[in-house]
Amino acid sequence: MATLSVKPSPRFQLPDWHTNSYLLSTNAERQRDASHQIRQEAQVLCNETNNQTIWDEHDNRTRLAERIDTVNRWKEMLDKCLTDLDAEIDALTQMKESAEQNLQAKNLPLDVAIECLTLRESRRDIDVVKDPVEEELHKEVEVTEATKKALQQKISQAFEKLCLLQEVRQQLNSDHRGKMETVDIDRGCFSLNLKSPNISLKINPTRVPNGSTTLQQWDDCSQFNKNRAEAEMKGAIELREAIALTIAKTNNELEAQRVATEFAFRKRLWEMEKVYRELKWQEKNTLEEIAELQEDIRHLEEDLRRKLQNLKLCHTRLETRTYRPNVELCRDQAQCGLTEEAQQLEATTAALKQKLAQAQDALDALYQHLARLQADIACKANSMLLDTKCMDTRRKLTMPAEKFVPEVDTFTRTTNRTLSPLKTCQLQLT
Repeated sequence: MATLSVKPSPRFQLPDWHTNSYLLSTNAERQRDASHQIRQEAQVLCNETNNQTIWDEHDNRTRLAERIDTVNRWKEMLDKCLTDLDAEIDALTQMKESAEQNLQAKNLPLDVAIECLTLRESRRDIDVVKDPVEEELHKEVEVTEATKKALQQKISQAFEKLCLLQEVRQQLNSDHRGKMETVDIDRGCFSLNLKSPNISLKINPTRVPNGSTTLQQWDDCSQFNKNRAEAEMKGAIELREAIALTIAKTNNELEAQRVATEFAFRKRLWEMEKVYRELKWQEKNTLEEIAELQEDIRHLEEDLRRKLQNLKLCHTRLETRTYRPNVELCRDQAQCGLTEEAQQLEATTAALKQKLAQAQDALDALYQHLARLQADIACKANSMLLDTKCMDTRRKLTMPAEKFVPEVDTFTRTTNRTLSPLKTCQLQLT
């Protein structure tokens, strides 16, 4: 016979069963309502965030574009500034080289002035005088050294200014390179989109890198570099103008001094030629006077010899008449006449001897003065030759070096051109 098997488990009451069913239905409806609310809120959030993301991306693309434009404007300004700076560096370098060439060219006037002073040290005796020519030559040396000093000062200033310009250029170039790299980076960022293959999540991308600056600091730095470059270029332009003015001023001063020195040379040569001609005229007259005096001395000597013969005759007669015998030895008219004749002849002979001595003294004095004249003429000829050589040397100042041919040989003192008779005589005396 079969038996009933009863599971040993708790038994719920029917109300509990109904309550459980009700609770399940109620919870299901509540969960569905909550899920629907969440779905609605999620849809609203998605719509809002999508719009916000789109606008944020659009705004940032606009900011990137504006930033690229801003950096590009600065880059273009720096480009122009660098171009102007390079042009100014080239212009100042050329002006500096021009000043250096002018400084080098000042060595020639200085060498010529010193050479002229050295040549004029070969003057002799009374011609070693501190004349206007020497004063002008010393002044020329002073002016040349002063111009060289002024040019050297400007060259030093140009060198310092070029160093500053190069330093500014390096800063501008560094700033310009930074702007170019920034534009490339921002353009790369601007070109990225959601479909770009190289986008990814990064670790802490919102961090502030070390060395970051504010926008105002960035703008101030670029403005400072630009302002400094413009200020240095303005100073370089003023310096170039000052160098050009110094070159023109020094050239004018040297030219004026050259003209003054050569005028003093020509005036001094004219004075010496005038004195030389006067001395040559005096020499000619002195030689003529010496010739006439020598002729007169010969006449005096002949007269003296004749008077001595007459005196011998008179003395012989007087001596012979002393041998007259006895009373015949009387002082007759013949004796008195012979005595007077002897006395007269002795007086005449003494006078002739005195005059002959005076004539000899005068002749010696003339010869001595002639020697002094000829020595002074030789000095004048030497001085004129030296000054002529100085004038010939000074032709280097107005003639290209390749065309310069000395008219007077410095070592042999010979001329390379046809000279006037006066100059030829000067050369013969030297």
